[in-house]
Amino acid sequence: MSRVAIQHEDFDVGSLFQALHAADAGTGAVVGFVGTVRGRDDGHAVQALELEHYPGMTERAIEAMIDAALGRFGLRAARVVHRVGRLAAGENIVFVGVAAPHRRAAFEGCEFLMDYLKTQAPFWKKETTPEGSRWVDARAADDAALARWGLDSDNAANA
Repeated sequence: MSRVAIQHEDFDVGSLFQALHAADAGTGAVVGFVGTVRGRDDGHAVQALELEHYPGMTERAIEAMIDAALGRFGLRAARVVHRVGRLAAGENIVFVGVAAPHRRAAFEGCEFLMDYLKTQAPFWKKETTPEGSRWVDARAADDAALARWGLDSDNAANA
């Protein structure tokens, strides 16, 4: 099983968890995160989110993030599934899951990967609201989340 999938189709969270649990006999904890399209953002109704990426480059960037997480937290396995295309409010966008020998490493590894993914993965997002469409800018809060891991990002400064 590949560690990264970029796809239009929805994913099955249960099968992703099962695969992570079965990945290594030393696994003692499996932690996952599922991101969904918010129906409201900054006080505005959101009807849909459209995601674009560079095929190949995006997968390589996420593979590098997984390598960093595996080494940093001693994870046994990790998996990222990210959807692209037009997604309606309430639909799944991303699954990040990790397997580790112990709970703390699993929680930290999953959170690290999500913070890293949010700021460094090459995706472009456009929200559709009742008032029209707009590209979603990077947020300073996402840069700050990555900074607590000792990694710099200045996405919000360049937005």
